Amino acid sequence: MTGQPIKIAILAMGGEGGGVLADWIVDMGEANGYVAQTTSVPGVAQRTGATIYYVELYPEAQARADGGRPVLALMPLPGDVDVVLASELMEAGRAVQRGLVTRDRSTLIASTHRVYSIAEKSAMGDGRVDSAELLTHAGKAAKRFIRFDMAQAAEDAGSVISAVLFGALAGAGVLPFSRAQFEATIERGGVGVKPSLKAFGVGFARAQGAVAEEPPPTALPATVPQPTHPAVRALVERVQRDFPAAAHPVLLEGVRRLIDYQDLAYAGLYLDRAAAIAALPSRDEHRLLRETARHLALWMSYEDTARVAALKTRASRFERVRGEARVQDGQVFSINEYMHPRLQEICETLPGGLGRWLMDSKLPRKLVERLTQKGRVIQTSSLRGYLMLSTVAAMKRWRRSTLRYAEENRRIEEWLQRIAATAASHPELAVELAQCQRLVKGYSDTHERGLRNYDTLMAAFQRAGAALAPATLRELRDAALADEHGHKLRAALAAHALA
Repeated sequence: MTGQPIKIAILAMGGEGGGVLADWIVDMGEANGYVAQTTSVPGVAQRTGATIYYVELYPEAQARADGGRPVLALMPLPGDVDVVLASELMEAGRAVQRGLVTRDRSTLIASTHRVYSIAEKSAMGDGRVDSAELLTHAGKAAKRFIRFDMAQAAEDAGSVISAVLFGALAGAGVLPFSRAQFEATIERGGVGVKPSLKAFGVGFARAQGAVAEEPPPTALPATVPQPTHPAVRALVERVQRDFPAAAHPVLLEGVRRLIDYQDLAYAGLYLDRAAAIAALPSRDEHRLLRETARHLALWMSYEDTARVAALKTRASRFERVRGEARVQDGQVFSINEYMHPRLQEICETLPGGLGRWLMDSKLPRKLVERLTQKGRVIQTSSLRGYLMLSTVAAMKRWRRSTLRYAEENRRIEEWLQRIAATAASHPELAVELAQCQRLVKGYSDTHERGLRNYDTLMAAFQRAGAALAPATLRELRDAALADEHGHKLRAALAAHALA
């Protein structure tokens, strides 16, 4: 070949129509005098990578002048791609990381919405990649960067994101085809033509206008609506009367969360505990109170079997799943939950004495372990499954008598006592100590591993005492959050002679 083909890479996740988009480009090329070829490499399941579709287009007239058909490549090479289309912001970042996007050559067209990867979701801390950083790196790497929320645009048009990407590709003007030729390609497909053309038009207009900035977020209301229930209103008034204004948003959210989790008295206990922290010395606009109140609310709403069952049977969850699955009127959908409670979770759900007896028994323990060896699937969208989990959720009224409640409250009180003792002389260290609650989260094995790291860190804190610098405790906490098995934490403890 005397010339070079047009090289296009598409990164899309399953269900987003990446294959359809690649086929549209091939069909458009072949219908307008180009030799076209598409290949694909499937990504790993469970959102650890998207499928990469690769398209090359070469003019037939040039091929005839060259004396034969061109040999087109099967995979994109770093530094050798003209156009990169990404259906999600992380995938744009992956394309940049792979070297597919270059400053001197590549046009990058990407959606700015996020679908979090497994690594981001499973991190013990906040594992989310900063979207602003992704946008900055992508903008620096590309010759031209066209981006906007294409998922929202597709939803508004009643179509899929591939149609919006196709429109943005047309609007970018990087291919030798007119808008009419793009639209004729969609019409030849014959499926979902009207919504696809509508989504195409939105993508075309946004790319033509080079709209890069997202609209600013809607400002939150300046005042909090007063609740109508007298007891709830009394808790809100207590927050507004007895606590500094800087901590009101966190405390009010904590009250709301704990009323939902248990009851009004439990939210009152939360404020009693927060009041003790508010009386401690603090710097930086009551930062100690804000951080402790935030993490205290999270810890007091720990995930036990009743909480998990309640979350799985909420009407809002059914509506969210229905929306995510795009269930239409007249369609039937079902939700299957995989449940595998271990002996420990069962014992922790029982009253304290009975739970300890079962945990320490021999024959009864073996019998329960045998019955719970395998998990089971419960269809919460069926009457039987829904009633089963609703019954478990209703057990929250006995939560205060359970073994788990006693254990969690013991840990909470010890944590608060450490914060109070530390704040008297080292307020900054007390703030870092309050944030160590981030290690205690989740359910079942996740909670157990986090708690093990927390206990290891607290033991090191006890040995070091006030001599421990806030930055050191922060480093140790970050090491514990980076590795659920505790290897990095142990290495960090050894480096600071705290093992």
